[in-house]
Amino acid sequence: MDHQRDHDTGQMRLAAVVIAVAMVAWLAMQWLGGHYSWAAKWAYLIDLAAIGAFVWSLLVTWRIWRRRNDA
Repeated sequence: MDHQRDHDTGQMRLAAVVIAVAMVAWLAMQWLGGHYSWAAKWAYLIDLAAIGAFVWSLLVTWRIWRRRNDA
């Protein structure tokens, strides 16, 4: 049980880091795109990558929440 809780804690930290890095990277890339006048297709690609990171983090968090509620 302790091993599972340690694993869950590590997964939650990873999800938090992914959320923080995705948000900072998304903001930075949006600024760079506006500053250098990148095409709109690159903005969509950056948005899609950020959404993917957020969905992954949501799924990891939801899985841990379900596992803790079942225990």
